[in-house]
Amino acid sequence: MADHPPLRRNRPFQLLWIGGAVSQLGVELTKLAMPLLVLALTSSPGLAGLVTGAKVAATVLVQLPAGVWVDRWDRRRTLITAQALQLANAVLLAVLVMTGLLDAWQFLVFGIVDGACQAFTEPARTTAIRAIVPPQQLATAYAQEESRNHAARLLGPPLGGLLYGIARAVPFVLDAVTYLVALVFTVMAKVPRRPEVAAPPQRMHRALGESFAWLWRQRGLREATLLVNALNLLGGAFMIPLIVLVTERGGDARVTGAVMAGIGIGGLAGALLSARIGRLLPPGPLMVAVVAVFGACLLVMALPFGPWWPLLPLMVLSVTTPALNVVLSVVTTRLVPEDMIGRVSSVLGVLGRGLAPIGPVLGGALAGVLGGARSVALIGVVILVTAGVAISSRALRGFTG
Repeated sequence: MADHPPLRRNRPFQLLWIGGAVSQLGVELTKLAMPLLVLALTSSPGLAGLVTGAKVAATVLVQLPAGVWVDRWDRRRTLITAQALQLANAVLLAVLVMTGLLDAWQFLVFGIVDGACQAFTEPARTTAIRAIVPPQQLATAYAQEESRNHAARLLGPPLGGLLYGIARAVPFVLDAVTYLVALVFTVMAKVPRRPEVAAPPQRMHRALGESFAWLWRQRGLREATLLVNALNLLGGAFMIPLIVLVTERGGDARVTGAVMAGIGIGGLAGALLSARIGRLLPPGPLMVAVVAVFGACLLVMALPFGPWWPLLPLMVLSVTTPALNVVLSVVTTRLVPEDMIGRVSSVLGVLGRGLAPIGPVLGGALAGVLGGARSVALIGVVILVTAGVAISSRALRGFTG
């Protein structure tokens, strides 16, 4: 086996990572600033939610065909083009905010365009990492990717709110600047192009059917994907009951915000430790262990110890979950044939996002009937049962990636 320099000396990856980190910070800046601007201009909470939903919907709808096209096209050109379109979209939005010429319908257009571009950048970035990172360094690379995401989620929203308070246009101008930086660093990274000899293009439905069929045939990976998506659904369901729980115990908005900050703090720590955690167990048993810890933390969270008590178990579960994301990303990147990596990445993204909207609805309904603490405890029990069912799977227990 050839020796490879440490990942920190992998110039293409580090350039790609720096650009992605700056861009992700810009995205997180506007996650709070955009709803605030919509509310300020229209006084419509419904439109604020619709703008966010439109971006997610555009990503989900475009992601499957985007994955097929990413597998067919030049990966470098695809990534650069998608980021250039995001830059143009962000610049135009910033200009309209500064000039006060923004209409309500334009919010939806900007969200849809950005979401559609994101549907291309995600699988294109996955293929790029596959091309520039040696297989034995993938765990470290994806751990670095996770740390980027969690750091941006921790810093972005409060910074976006602060900048919005200075002037409405500031976070949007800065978002455009971050897209420019990301584009420059992506160009400098010189991601390898698609090999010249490639399989002939297939019809869209056949290409997608092939990727679904390939994923279904992979024993272990198939079960791991189902487990992760079950956790995405149930994990998204506990947030509203948790807010209700803190409120029921006398916590105000500041206490609730401080408790929720535990997700970002724990997630960042977990991302930094995820490569080490990933070496403790084989991928299949590790995923089951993470799910079990998640469920146990929810049960501990429901104990009647005051409004601040959930902070500790929330940080613990947030430390463990990045390892699950890293392990699944690594084994998928290693196992998927190179000419299918874009499609399979898109399939996994759509499966995860497709269930995401159901969780908050389910959690809100439970909290309305059972209250915060009992809802959190019930979701924890269901997650533990899910972990028990998962560990009974021979394919998952023996899954080594």
